[in-house]
Amino acid sequence: MSMITATAWVPRGFAAPFPTKYNFDEEEFQRIAELAKLQLDDANEELEEARNGNSKGDVEEAMEEDDGSDEEAPAKASKSKGDADDDLKEYDLDHYDDDVEADKANEGMGMGMFGNVKSLAYHDSNADDPYITMKENEEDDEDREELQILATDNMLLAAKVEDEVAHLEIYVYEDEADNLYVHHDIMLPAIPLCVEWLDLPVGKSSVEKDSRANFVAVGTFDPDIEIWDLDTVDCMYPNAILGQGGQSEGGTEEKKKKKKRKKSKKANDDYHVDAVLSLAANRQHRNLLASSSADKTVKLWDLNTTKCAKSYTHHTDKVCSLAWHPKESTILLSGSYDRTVVAADMRAPDSKAPRWGVESDVETVKWDPHDPNFFYVSTENGVIHYHDLRNAPTNPASSKPVWILQAHDESISSFDINPIIPGFMATGSTDKQVKLWNIQSSGPTMVVARDLDVGKVFSTVFAPDEEVGFRLAVAGSKGIAMVWDTSTNPGVRRAFAGRVGLAEGEVKERLVGVENDSSDESEDEGEAEVETGDGNNGGEGWESMDED
Repeated sequence: MSMITATAWVPRGFAAPFPTKYNFDEEEFQRIAELAKLQLDDANEELEEARNGNSKGDVEEAMEEDDGSDEEAPAKASKSKGDADDDLKEYDLDHYDDDVEADKANEGMGMGMFGNVKSLAYHDSNADDPYITMKENEEDDEDREELQILATDNMLLAAKVEDEVAHLEIYVYEDEADNLYVHHDIMLPAIPLCVEWLDLPVGKSSVEKDSRANFVAVGTFDPDIEIWDLDTVDCMYPNAILGQGGQSEGGTEEKKKKKKRKKSKKANDDYHVDAVLSLAANRQHRNLLASSSADKTVKLWDLNTTKCAKSYTHHTDKVCSLAWHPKESTILLSGSYDRTVVAADMRAPDSKAPRWGVESDVETVKWDPHDPNFFYVSTENGVIHYHDLRNAPTNPASSKPVWILQAHDESISSFDINPIIPGFMATGSTDKQVKLWNIQSSGPTMVVARDLDVGKVFSTVFAPDEEVGFRLAVAGSKGIAMVWDTSTNPGVRRAFAGRVGLAEGEVKERLVGVENDSSDESEDEGEAEVETGDGNNGGEGWESMDED
């Protein structure tokens, strides 16, 4: 099994030109030991409890077996001893010490190819060893060159599961060279569900506090959120853990409370107790990270302290998606399986927040980056809702979107709004289709539909930089990540030529993958399946809600 569950871009210029190699020194060992101590203590206590719980039953069972069987016991013992003696004969343990004495007598004499280790030559420096032809400086220079990331490169993060092994793959995308390759990867403790890039150093870091950095937060089926430094290669342990796994052990009473809460899986104000489904970094208040979980809560984390600052219970079911308002930095949009969307002010947790209702489970929520008075909601039924924040309903059931769009026949597992090009939307679905949309004042129009051969589409994300504004990262159930330069598609060029500067004339369509062979096949297959909208209804049904 191989699949990519989520992707995220790193803007240009944030990655270190030469990432550093992980250094496992005494200080790092102590840090890991401290972070892991709580989990180890809990595991040992549970093991001890299990042993104590079973010991009484084991004794009673043994007594029952011994009852009335005294005559048979010696025979059994004798038989067992005989069997054991037969098994051990081949090892000739009676003369074991003789071999040791012989070894001592022959000390200093050769014993074949690896006879006497002490006779091997030792050199203070590898440069003095005639058998080492590759010198250290040459190796370091080669490694350094291989790891180099240019200022014109983008990083693309892909949360991946492959043969039941979970990890985060860090790709480098070279736009001009049409190249996408794996730079390094990070092992994860469980199936990853969401990733969020951070520009702030968290936990142990060589970067100064509050300075610009290149980190990532990862949410998995485990309730803890792991934070990693993307500029360090071959890390063994995260820089920080948000959740119970990252809390230092308190007193006995506090530990008992933590243990009790952990066992009961009851939601609390300090950490999540179920899978983390969504993460959202606040770009204006950089130390704040919001998370949502299957435990029905939304939590606000202070990355400076790695503690939960506040917990919210706006929903009655799993909270699957979060988005911070682009301008009003304290407003957080959340979508849930309870079929509602809430826009809450995080400064007033007890106030009644406006709530909108939709027809099925919410999949993703996003603000319109070009007009923050509006937001989008995608649902399990393949529908996109476009709402005006200023028209909050008194009852979620009476919600009235500006327009609704039946974009796919199956669940819209991912969609994105282009941050550079106004009105440019991409949707991905479990029907394996990626569709591009032109959103105008009259409503949305489909521009093109493609099957990019990534399987069920789980992630569609536009690149964040103006130079690569048309690049769309697509990934799904086949474990393949693709970067599609949508500006090379004829339908996109016709739809957006008047809005952005695109050179006239036909160009070859660009689709870049990690494996060139797969990419070429995908491109050929995809081109045969291109559909372009006719400029009227785009081949899909949308309905304006402005008129009664």
